[in-house]
Amino acid sequence: MNAYSLLEPALKDILDCVKPLRDDWVARFRIIGELQDIVNSVESLREGWRRLKFIPNARIPILKFESNWPSISCDVSIDNFQGLMKSKFLFWINDIDRRFRDMVLLVKEWAKAHNMNNPKAGSFNSYSLSLLVVFHFQTCVPPILPPLKDIYPRNAADDLKGIRADAERYIGELCAANISKLKSDKSRAINHSSLSELFISFLAKFSDISVKASELGICPFTGQWEEIRGNMRWLPRTYALFIEDPFEQPENTARAVSAGNLIRMNEAIQTTYSMLVSANRNPSSLLPALVRPQVSRYISGSPINHPSLTVGNHIATHPQMSKSVYLPPQSQHHIHNVRQQRHSGNSTKQGHGSGSNNSTRKQPAQQAQSQVQAIWRPKFSNV
Repeated sequence: MNAYSLLEPALKDILDCVKPLRDDWVARFRIIGELQDIVNSVESLREGWRRLKFIPNARIPILKFESNWPSISCDVSIDNFQGLMKSKFLFWINDIDRRFRDMVLLVKEWAKAHNMNNPKAGSFNSYSLSLLVVFHFQTCVPPILPPLKDIYPRNAADDLKGIRADAERYIGELCAANISKLKSDKSRAINHSSLSELFISFLAKFSDISVKASELGICPFTGQWEEIRGNMRWLPRTYALFIEDPFEQPENTARAVSAGNLIRMNEAIQTTYSMLVSANRNPSSLLPALVRPQVSRYISGSPINHPSLTVGNHIATHPQMSKSVYLPPQSQHHIHNVRQQRHSGNSTKQGHGSGSNNSTRKQPAQQAQSQVQAIWRPKFSNV
């Protein structure tokens, strides 16, 4: 059995585990509704919420807290229009090729398994990991995604001015037109790689990232490695790794990554790659290198006995998830990283129903999607 045929079913199992179910969205939207009710009084958060922590020194200050039931942690930032638009850009990009979303989920879970998705600890935020996937898709042969300048040819952050609704409409219409033009191009070569092929080639591509990072930066706007010394926007070089924000140039989305963690990530990439392409492997032996222990136990059917997955007398049937959601403009709140530790008994694995515990503020999936705009958004961190 070759590496791809072994890895493909394992990746599908992982996606089945980490993708949110309808119950998850119902719970998330109920939390948003509750937040809307109390948004005018931060003090009232103490009634049904715990672990309140204000982080004023983040690039965009945030309030972190968790709901008591269901167990969902939230980061709230105020009037973060740029963060909302970046989420929308990634959502629109997914319309070009749906493998993008799956790869983001797989790469984020892999990074968490290796403790590499925590900018507060000097590693990657989820936005920079998403841009690594964008860049990988841009540099595949044939490419899956175009340089992002072909979708929006300007620095989007410069255009977020004036009346918000007008700016958002202009950017959205231009992106939609360019994406439609790209998808209708019959001469465009189509990349038919499987997820396993894309995941292994992702690891191979970045297996020497700590070496390249000393001289080259990653530029999703142009879809190319760029020499740092030849790019005046990036000088002086003060970061271990440069992944330019294509929508807010020349901001570095990997500014939190320390030199030590970059080396550690490089080692994790090389170790995972070597393990995946080696012979005599079985699916269960792959999981520890790809997912966190609680995800591995869930996939293998073993009992989940992990403090972060237990709420009261209930045990979450799915591992903790990370999502970004947006409160409507009338509240002017942008909620990042809504992480649900999935629970509610027997229904989640099969995706049956929403359960009686979620009766408050239920919304149909279609209405919820319309409200939130982009329901799968990768978690952003501005710390």
